[in-house]
Amino acid sequence: MSSPSSSGALTPETVAIIKATIPALEAHGLDITSEMYRRLLADPAIREMFDPTHQASGAQPRALAMAVLAYARHIDDLGVLGSAVERIAQKHASLEILPEHYPHVATALIGAITQVLGDAATPEILDAWGKAYWALANILIGREHQIYDASTHAAGGWTGWRDFTITSTTQECEGVTSLHLKPVDGKPVIKALAGQALGVDLDVPGHGQTRRNYSITSTPGTDGYRISVRHVEGGIVSSWLNSADCVQHVVRLSPPAGNFTLPADRSAPMTLLCAGIGITPFLPMLELIAEDPSSAPVTLVQIAHSAQATPFAARIAELSAASNGRIRVETRLTASEGRPCATWAASFVPQGASCYVCGPAGFMRDMITGLQKAGIPAERLRYETFGPDTGLTA
Repeated sequence: MSSPSSSGALTPETVAIIKATIPALEAHGLDITSEMYRRLLADPAIREMFDPTHQASGAQPRALAMAVLAYARHIDDLGVLGSAVERIAQKHASLEILPEHYPHVATALIGAITQVLGDAATPEILDAWGKAYWALANILIGREHQIYDASTHAAGGWTGWRDFTITSTTQECEGVTSLHLKPVDGKPVIKALAGQALGVDLDVPGHGQTRRNYSITSTPGTDGYRISVRHVEGGIVSSWLNSADCVQHVVRLSPPAGNFTLPADRSAPMTLLCAGIGITPFLPMLELIAEDPSSAPVTLVQIAHSAQATPFAARIAELSAASNGRIRVETRLTASEGRPCATWAASFVPQGASCYVCGPAGFMRDMITGLQKAGIPAERLRYETFGPDTGLTA
């Protein structure tokens, strides 16, 4: 299904039809998105853009089902979803999603609605959802074009994929390895913003091409990047990247992307709350804060399974010591102290402070909801999800 020639605002009639399908989405949304991915991933070129573990676990279809439902609920006020749309556009840019990919998704989505809803999927409903899909798609395509253009014209910038060599690796803790990446052409790279991520296109020997997205853990610079990868039991990509076998291999990187970054004005206090490998976007943030005496106090709340499985513990301790008290660190080890609740986490968020949250999807869901119940307003919460994001949740 190609993009319709008219991509303006949706008519009241279309909006009304989309709203009327909300009960069907509540009842059958997961069936629709599961069928959509089945159709979409039948194309090998599309399949390599997705993490198969997220498909096998059902996490990706569940996340998309929630996103589609949120889109339907707010179809008449998309401004509510502005920050979510920006997250999606940034993630798409890091994975080099291009305008020509969108028709594949449209065809798979409409086909899935037809398959799952059967006779209930009337021509009027299918037409309305086609228009609704392209209304959102064209917003994303436009924003992604801006991101690509900015990366192309930035100092050290590039377009599309660029070859980098994995020059060496460092084991940060039990189950986490950092990979040091240098451009094959030897030229400077974009100085990333602390908290941004890279898309990685790699060919795992014996398993083929695939794409992943990893936070940059190096201090912002122009000579290369460092990413840090948690070993997932049974994960083909993470197992390879956590082994010596990957050293000296060439991978392709997209330019840094993402808006989960430090504010330019750091005069207000902040709390950084993370679980496990969720520490990765925070490490370069802490590096900058430690060297900037004008930054307001920051509290890092780091949740990990054990002392042996706490990434970057030694470096974080160094940064805290060097910050003259501006970086406070609170660590919770779940193996001995149990999983923390959001009320406990909220106790480390000062009045008026922003709270940045990063970690696995379940942790994020519990913390974002719990922190708001604990009295921290949504406008002071910023988050980055590792794994499928619900994307369009308000």
